[in-house]
Amino acid sequence: MAKYTLTDKSVNNDKNSIVGQYQKLEIDRETYLERARESAELTIPHLVPPKGYNANTEYHTPYQSIGARGVMNLASKLMLALFPPQAPFFRIDVDELIYKKIQGEPEQKRTIEEGLAKIEKAVMDNIEVQNDRVAVYEALKHLIVSGNVLLHLTEEGLRVFRLENYVVKRDPQGKVQKIIIKETVSPDVLPKDIQAKLYQETQESKTCDLYTCVMRDGKKYHVHQEVKGNILYKKDYTDETLPFIALRFNRIDGMNYGRSHVESFIGDLRSLEGLSRAILEGSSASAKMLFMVSPNGTTRASSIAKAPNGAIIEGASSDVSVLQANKFADFRVAMEQMQRIEQRLQFAFLLNASVQRQAERVTATEVQLIANELQDALGGVYGILTTEFQLPYVNIKLAMLRQKKLLPPLPKELVKVKIIVGMEALGRQSDRLKLLQFLSDMAQTLGAEVLTKHINVPDAIKKFAIANQIDISGLIKSEEQLQQEEQQAQQMMQNQQALSGMTDPRTMIEAGKHITNSDKAVGIDPSTGSLSIENQ
Repeated sequence: MAKYTLTDKSVNNDKNSIVGQYQKLEIDRETYLERARESAELTIPHLVPPKGYNANTEYHTPYQSIGARGVMNLASKLMLALFPPQAPFFRIDVDELIYKKIQGEPEQKRTIEEGLAKIEKAVMDNIEVQNDRVAVYEALKHLIVSGNVLLHLTEEGLRVFRLENYVVKRDPQGKVQKIIIKETVSPDVLPKDIQAKLYQETQESKTCDLYTCVMRDGKKYHVHQEVKGNILYKKDYTDETLPFIALRFNRIDGMNYGRSHVESFIGDLRSLEGLSRAILEGSSASAKMLFMVSPNGTTRASSIAKAPNGAIIEGASSDVSVLQANKFADFRVAMEQMQRIEQRLQFAFLLNASVQRQAERVTATEVQLIANELQDALGGVYGILTTEFQLPYVNIKLAMLRQKKLLPPLPKELVKVKIIVGMEALGRQSDRLKLLQFLSDMAQTLGAEVLTKHINVPDAIKKFAIANQIDISGLIKSEEQLQQEEQQAQQMMQNQQALSGMTDPRTMIEAGKHITNSDKAVGIDPSTGSLSIENQ
């Protein structure tokens, strides 16, 4: 397959109009768009509509549903992994090396971390208010089916552009050099002066094409919008503030676009579609019931047709037969092959049915191992989405909130954004399983008593908390609390021993003899309920 590369001359010195540039880049996109339409036809057809579609277009209905279920299931799993509910997916940390270099105090660092935690909460609140998760879920479905999607972060929320609405040009390292978006809009949404110009040029047009061009120039991006040659606005952005994110499911060096997950399994989807259609049509034909009457027999076809259920007619049973396809063996072969393909696709799309092995006895450990293996298969996807989506997304959110004066400026050399889900979560899960296996092996080999004697329980608790991403502050007792409780328990035990000694009959008799022979008064202390002895 040919590799498309980019030179600075082809991008920065392109003197063509924005319409001409878009039409030129469309040629490179066409192959990917056709593959995306084919993938959508076998999964969710409306994600990538056919050419010339409109509001009245009737989309193809697949004969199988495993493609659609697989896409929605995989998108949901990615959504929950990348944007876990009620938990931040990123963390703003202080760079340890730089902080040691400036010789900061520990108390000052703790204060900085508390402030960064408040910033994290502010960003997460903004994400929840704007309901970006809905747009992210739609974008993930496009990534799985077409392999490419474009996101635009605005003050009103997150916009999603499918592959047919934009073109992109990258350098050999995959860095975006140019993006051109084409939208068909009503002139009513444009500024009044632009509306007047458009009305003078084309009085009968009800829609117009709005182009947005993003072009890289060194470390900056120039963004401008135009419609029919009229410039709407111009603005410059940096790498961290550019509100456009061109995503791809798989990275291919030298390619401007990515390949989709569905495209990797398009062969199985085609085969399943054909077998499902053949079995459905064959079953429909077999279900048709036709009675045949011998033309040379004594039984009349009209008598059978008119006779009600349970009626008695004249005739011979040998004259009547039922039409049968006799294709059961052929259908069985097709059905078995279809089931094998379905099982492969269930593994490909991480469907829950693929976890349960078909057997009389399946242990919970086996099910968990298969589930973990399937989850680990997403490691490569997590990697590219973390680099090309989550990090730019958080940086843009921070820049937008700073622009609104809702967040203070952060020193880039001191703080850094770190994604704590996806690949990071897989690493923590692996550490947790290793720790559990180690403790289980030690307990079985040496015994629980020996393990308890040698293991450091507080450190083990901290390691499990880190692996499960749980904040244990205030949850686990500190060493000071444990020592204090131990001292209180010892004091209570001493008091109980003293009280039990006082209630011993022999002790009471000896005390009575001693008090009788002495000048002391015996009484009950009302505050403690214990005996008190005073001099008279």
